[in-house]
Amino acid sequence: MVRAAILSAVGAPLEIAGIELPEPGPGRVRVRLAAAGVCHSDLSLSNGTMRIPLPAVLGHEGAGTVVSVGEGVTHVAPGDGVVLNWAPSCGTCPACLIGEVWLCDNALAGAAGIHARTADGTELHPGLNVGAFAEETVVAANCVLPLPAGVPLADAALLGCAVLTGYGAVHHAARVREGESVVVLGVGGVGLAVLQSARIAGAGPVIAVDVSPEKEALARAAGATEYVVASDTTAKDIRRLTGGRGADVAVECAGRATTIRTAWDSTRRGGRTTVVGIGGKDQRVTFNALELFHWGRTLSGCVYGNSDPSKDLPVLAEHIRAGRFELSALVTERIALDGIPAAFENMLAGRGGRALVVF
Repeated sequence: MVRAAILSAVGAPLEIAGIELPEPGPGRVRVRLAAAGVCHSDLSLSNGTMRIPLPAVLGHEGAGTVVSVGEGVTHVAPGDGVVLNWAPSCGTCPACLIGEVWLCDNALAGAAGIHARTADGTELHPGLNVGAFAEETVVAANCVLPLPAGVPLADAALLGCAVLTGYGAVHHAARVREGESVVVLGVGGVGLAVLQSARIAGAGPVIAVDVSPEKEALARAAGATEYVVASDTTAKDIRRLTGGRGADVAVECAGRATTIRTAWDSTRRGGRTTVVGIGGKDQRVTFNALELFHWGRTLSGCVYGNSDPSKDLPVLAEHIRAGRFELSALVTERIALDGIPAAFENMLAGRGGRALVVF
């Protein structure tokens, strides 16, 4: 038995309980978790904004050590450090065949399977494939990536979602160029990763926007050169800080209609707005036909940073080893499993960056 955080139904409180995991069969890997990040997507799963089969063990951003492997697994071995990949690509669907692996049609197929059982025999699904809010997990082999050399194991959990998403939003989705101005709306774990990635790209100025004045020091440490407390005048404030034109690039990390609209309004004519935040289907953003023509802006979504983890992890590891990207700067709280509900409350209140469950 290992301890895990279980979501029994939408809106239900998380239950910390023992679960029984099977031994890894062919093509599967058992991992002992070192740490798991508490992502806003976990909150979205718990409140029904995103849907998965339930009951489930939540958690999708994690890293740990291989305990055992099933037949046919050759790329990792017991004792290896690994990063969990919650959205593995199948390699054969239309999206994968054209290189858009982040849009793989089958990425979440594993979430429908049976992952574990509780002591009374209740079957559990793996939340977003990996069930990382647990002391141990058993996952498909393509859900584990070898830990790059020189990357701390616990902090490496952040590579599984926040960092790949933030880095990819800047370098793949928005394609930020050196010297371009960037505004980042929402300074949580992903927003902090976006700020660090914009700094790596040589952007400037880099403007952080959040509802909380207390996050300014956190944002500036991550690379923000300017900080704006969100208000009704945010778009005007951004234009003032960019010579009256607006930012070249806006990256929205909150997943709300109001912030998406503000991101759009904050960019210059011909600017680019990339939406990273996951909002509910009731969050509607409206534009009129004339402004679409006049402003000539681009609005695009971004899934998992439009990243290919197998290619991007080595690049990120080099930035980490060189000191250009600091994983620990994203973490504002290290907690136990039973601290996850409080971490959810902090997210709802707009407090802190990334909470990290450390086992």
